[in-house]
Amino acid sequence: MQSSVFAGRLVKQACQAAWRPAVTGLTSVRGYRGEAPEDSKSDLIEIPLPPWEEKSGEPIDIKRRRLLYESRKRGMLENCILLSLFAKRYLNTMSELQLKQYDRLINEPSNDWDIYYWATEAQPTPDVYQGEVMDLLKEFTKNRDHEQRLDAPNLEYLDKESQ
Repeated sequence: MQSSVFAGRLVKQACQAAWRPAVTGLTSVRGYRGEAPEDSKSDLIEIPLPPWEEKSGEPIDIKRRRLLYESRKRGMLENCILLSLFAKRYLNTMSELQLKQYDRLINEPSNDWDIYYWATEAQPTPDVYQGEVMDLLKEFTKNRDHEQRLDAPNLEYLDKESQ
């Protein structure tokens, strides 16, 4: 009986030790602080991305399908939901010029948060992204009909809608 109690304590100690950090006494000094003036952002690493290039000669149906996919597969959930629902509603009715604007808007900026802040009007939209599509996205983002937007539709569902 004593050996099973001892084994139980040993297992408990081992499990607790596994959850403790390997190095104690160190804490991270970096955390989200918003736009704090004292944040020099010197610890940020800028990863260079290749410049966005418009896909010339791409058939319009292929462009719509690509944009549909890219609207759904974002780097952050907020844009995944917002852009995929926006694409579901408007992509099939966009002109070729509007498709080009949308392509540039969702693919040229290297930071998805920028797109989100422009769409929600938390930050001003740079002139290069201003246009019909951005105006449509801003209006869509206001959700005046109070639609429930908790999740992005499946890609298969979007694909069926586009046909």
